[in-house]
Amino acid sequence: MRALVLLLLVCAATALANGSGGVNAPDQRDKPYVVLVSIDGFRWDYQDLADTPTLDRIASRGVRAERMVPVFPTLTFPNHYSIATGLYPARHGIVGNYFPDQTHSRWYALSNREAVQDGSWYQGEPVWVAAEKAGMVTAAYFFVGTEAAVAGVPLTYWHAYDEDISGETRVDQVLNWLAMPEAERPHFITLYFEHVDEVTHAHGPETRESIDSIEAVDGYLGRLLDGIDASSICDDVYVVVVSDHGQMWVNRDEEPFIIDDVVDIEGVRVVDHGSSAFVYFPERDPERAVRIRDAVNASWKRGRAYLREELPAEWRVPADSGFAEVILQADPGYLTFSTEVRINTKTKSSHAWAPDTPEMHAIFMAFGPRLPAGASIGPIDSVDVYPLLMQILGLPVTTPIDGNPAKLVPLLE
Repeated sequence: MRALVLLLLVCAATALANGSGGVNAPDQRDKPYVVLVSIDGFRWDYQDLADTPTLDRIASRGVRAERMVPVFPTLTFPNHYSIATGLYPARHGIVGNYFPDQTHSRWYALSNREAVQDGSWYQGEPVWVAAEKAGMVTAAYFFVGTEAAVAGVPLTYWHAYDEDISGETRVDQVLNWLAMPEAERPHFITLYFEHVDEVTHAHGPETRESIDSIEAVDGYLGRLLDGIDASSICDDVYVVVVSDHGQMWVNRDEEPFIIDDVVDIEGVRVVDHGSSAFVYFPERDPERAVRIRDAVNASWKRGRAYLREELPAEWRVPADSGFAEVILQADPGYLTFSTEVRINTKTKSSHAWAPDTPEMHAIFMAFGPRLPAGASIGPIDSVDVYPLLMQILGLPVTTPIDGNPAKLVPLLE
């Protein structure tokens, strides 16, 4: 009999190590519920440019930061995963939307389902992994990293990204999760909207099309809040709204800087972001890296090339990190590409400029039972969200993080 009890305890511990198994542990059932909403490309001042009654409602019921400063690079995948882990990209591993591993034998790409769903690319402990390991059910309607079993721990419920799924469908599924029986109800849920980013890339910020997309997403949020307010657990739910980066107009007064006009790039891989370019070397070649940097800087007046170890300290890119050996960063609004054929003439606005560029800054707002109503705070960093989420859920931070708990956690009453 004792052997059977020990076997059951071992099996239970193994199941817990790999996740909740779809059932909240008894000691987790009285914890609050968190819905983390990400609006891709939602610049810090968009709320003041459009009619956003729901975002205004969230701010009046809780806390709104003046702005949220993204991590470098100001791209979707690194910033989402920094929000989820409280780590800078050099430490969590997602250093771009497209990048190689240390051996250059594999490449991660946001459009590659196999890579996106491979947990070995993701380091750190995202909120949902910590929650699942503690016996807390989690769910995601899209968010970077949620399709993979990070550290071997999957979310209980998740969806492979599909932009064709309507905002209403996404919101309704979140409300359905919150309506589940207590034992199976997810305590941490992510919800993602790409609409503002896509429309603004095509039409530019402050345009009628961009404002319409902002107001459409605000409508989805209204549907979410109405559903939560009508639920039996409304007093136990936190809603946290973030974005990954902002957007700014592309300057078309000057032609983009073309890298292979001034330097030979044969044999290297250049990842073009438009506002920046990352040069990867299949084999270490520091002398060639210096030649590329110097040739670019001798010719380019609207940006600068850096060796990886020369990047500004506030960008948090160590010399031994997985970032590219040479990085070209355009001045705000200007562009660079590896070759003429890489130029995207359709994009009206973009991101991936330096994090200190005001137009790259994102949003943060949140409400819930322990947060003060109508509070305004100064700027925060995207890595500062993680400590707040963990504190709300009553989960210990067991791994080193870069986020500063003093920025948001003291707001909890």
